[in-house]
Amino acid sequence: MADNTYTPPAIWTWDAPSGGKFASINRPTAGATSDRILPVGDHPLQLYSLGTPNGVKVTIMLEELLATGHKDAEYDAWKIDIGEGEQFGSGFVAINPNSKIPALLDRTDPARPQRVFESGAILLYLAEKFSALLPTDPAARTEALSWLMWQMGAAPFLGGGFGHFYAYAPDKYEYPINRYAMEVKRQYDVLDRHLADHEYMAGADYSVADIAIWPWYGAVALGQAYDGAATFLGLDNYKHVQRWIKRVGQRPAVQRGRRVNRSPSDTEPDLIRERHSAADLD
Repeated sequence: MADNTYTPPAIWTWDAPSGGKFASINRPTAGATSDRILPVGDHPLQLYSLGTPNGVKVTIMLEELLATGHKDAEYDAWKIDIGEGEQFGSGFVAINPNSKIPALLDRTDPARPQRVFESGAILLYLAEKFSALLPTDPAARTEALSWLMWQMGAAPFLGGGFGHFYAYAPDKYEYPINRYAMEVKRQYDVLDRHLADHEYMAGADYSVADIAIWPWYGAVALGQAYDGAATFLGLDNYKHVQRWIKRVGQRPAVQRGRRVNRSPSDTEPDLIRERHSAADLD
């Protein structure tokens, strides 16, 4: 058996690209790598994103706001192809210096456009801007924010941890896969125990907490991410999570939001790269 033991050097240096599928865009520095002006549509809200779980959170949020009558939540959604490194263009970096999707520019006041980055911050910004999908009762609001922050802290173990080593790493190693599988199953157990006594994450009402958690934990459980992961992790066993996933997934705004900033395929021909009006999804 080959000895795969790695001894870290005293000082790490970036000698060659690493990261498997994402090696071509990974680098240990920040900042723009090219001059690229972002397009701007007709609506005050300009979203620069991709239909990954973090991007889907925001398009679901916006579609939910529109569905409940908030006409000022109309938005333009522009696809940022992270595989091509578009997140390192100067225009995008100006909105999100961390070069991660999604990024939102609110041009309601053209003289003072407001940038918002990090998906959780965008959800909270929109909830407060439109006074929607965040409970007003202090106890329920705190519960919703606690679960929103839980998702932001927990999902990297699901995606960058388990998802990377299970699905994307160029070589499969037992230790990291087992390490992150254990943690992900613990997280599903946290959700399952909570949802045994709660209809939605913050209680009786659907909120930003559900919108944040569903795209990640729903996608994996439904077999829409990391091929084979739902079976590998035994996710059918989390009955309360499954009930919640199905209920949230039936919402029309959720179904619309998950179609945005994605390229159509043979299995999902109704996906759209860009969204500029409701007609694009109708």
